[in-house]
Amino acid sequence: MVARPRSGHRSCPGGIAISARHSRTHVPSIAEAGAWADVLVHHQLLHTAVLTPTGQWLVQHRPESSVRVLDGATAMVDLAAAIQRQIRTTRNDTR
Repeated sequence: MVARPRSGHRSCPGGIAISARHSRTHVPSIAEAGAWADVLVHHQLLHTAVLTPTGQWLVQHRPESSVRVLDGATAMVDLAAAIQRQIRTTRNDTR
């Protein structure tokens, strides 16, 4: 029997992934992604985030960690959302 994704979920390689909490109403701009990158670095949630001429982002969580390549503005905004979810989950666990 093949597992079918439940409502609100989408298929992904290796199983079922939970979809975003809110569906995207627009594609994030480079300016929006840049603003999120600045906030993440300012609050020390990322060590660095650099936009390349190709539109990719190079991000590093800590000075000693490896550099990740994010493919465009959407990936940067998705990373910011994932970090926010992680902070909220951690905050709720410690209460």
